[in-house]
Amino acid sequence: MVARKINTMIKLLDILNEDIINGEIECEKCGWKWKVADGGQEPYICHKCDHDNSNQIEEYDVENADDIREFVEFMESYQDELNEADCDCLLEAKYQGRTVPLGKPMRGDSKKFKVYVKNPKTGKVVKVNFGAKGMNIKKNNPKRRKAFRARHNCANPGPRTKARYWSCRKW
Repeated sequence: MVARKINTMIKLLDILNEDIINGEIECEKCGWKWKVADGGQEPYICHKCDHDNSNQIEEYDVENADDIREFVEFMESYQDELNEADCDCLLEAKYQGRTVPLGKPMRGDSKKFKVYVKNPKTGKVVKVNFGAKGMNIKKNNPKRRKAFRARHNCANPGPRTKARYWSCRKW
């Protein structure tokens, strides 16, 4: 429970340290803009040019129990503010009666990978399956990577609730 709470707080700290304007991030290299909620596990990596737009996060030294309590209180106050601002910062949610992590691709059952995401239109958690089970991807080969990204139009990956978005993120 404490570890989950600290992980939540660290994620919130990442969000607070980023220079976000109206919930959008603009790539420093190519100028492309996207919403933080559409960024998935690496919200600061540009999906167009793969540039890392994250700022350096300051370290927080924890020396005793008072420091931990102070840090958790500090982050909880910001979590309340982010929730009030309609922030889509959830890390886990209920899907068919069980708790699942949101936005974290994992090995799938019907396809090679699966990921649970919250549909912004309906507010429900959906499971997105993607990838061919028997296929090997060789994304280290620049020609194959370029061909895949062109074939799937990865410059415009679409919404997080679609398999194309997550396949493009893997590549």
